[in-house]
Amino acid sequence: MKVGFIGLGIMGMPMATNVSRKYDLIGYDVIAKEAPFAIASSIKEVVENCDVIISMVPKNEHVQSVYSEAMPFIRKGQTFIEMSTISPSVSSKIAQEVESKGADMLDCPVVKSQPAAISGTLGIYVGGKKDVFESVKDVLSCMGCNIIYMGGHGAGLTMKILHNALVGQIQNGVNEVMSIASKLGIDLNDFVKAISYGGGQNFYMDGKAKNIISQDYPTAFSIANMHKDAHLAKDLLKENDLSYPGIENTARIYDEAMEMGLGREDFSATYKVVNGGK
Repeated sequence: MKVGFIGLGIMGMPMATNVSRKYDLIGYDVIAKEAPFAIASSIKEVVENCDVIISMVPKNEHVQSVYSEAMPFIRKGQTFIEMSTISPSVSSKIAQEVESKGADMLDCPVVKSQPAAISGTLGIYVGGKKDVFESVKDVLSCMGCNIIYMGGHGAGLTMKILHNALVGQIQNGVNEVMSIASKLGIDLNDFVKAISYGGGQNFYMDGKAKNIISQDYPTAFSIANMHKDAHLAKDLLKENDLSYPGIENTARIYDEAMEMGLGREDFSATYKVVNGGK
């Protein structure tokens, strides 16, 4: 089996590298990259030469562009693993087009950030035909150790959007109470320790409190990326005629962070939004 990988960015490169340790792999990116595997000159070359094609690009429009280029060369029996975080409705429409060519497609967005991409310990949510998932599960296991089948086309993406919506609301709660604590004279190191004694302990505070206290935000997952995900959650609600204020508030916080010019900073830097810009 030959595997293609389209999108060799901050997540895609380590993911592709892990797959290449077990499978013959050829990669492609719009920006020239050096890699420990073969690099193709075009999407056409990847699709024509591979049995399984993985894509990992930023937004709806990038995925649509990839598949617009790939579609004329798709053939019966191929499997496409789309790992970008995009709209479930956009992904499902592309899946239908892929299936019309006799090929299959899965939506397989990931959770966790670059360190997990490097170590091959990503969480992966899968949407699409279950038998297709079973046929490429070994490829997915090169990139992640927590892989869960969620249902038909779009289900993996829906789960990813809901996951990040929850992360955003937990994050905003942490940001707010830490900001209040600092304003009321509680030492933030003592605050974090005290929270760990009770039910308020959470993964976000455990992982990001030191960055917030030191006001140092090395980027593992950018505000720009989480801003996109927050608005995917809003779009999901709109498409399904639903309204939930927590999701609306999260999107508003990320809008403010982008307006403050924080897009390239780690998503934990949203603390600045609720803490008066600092």
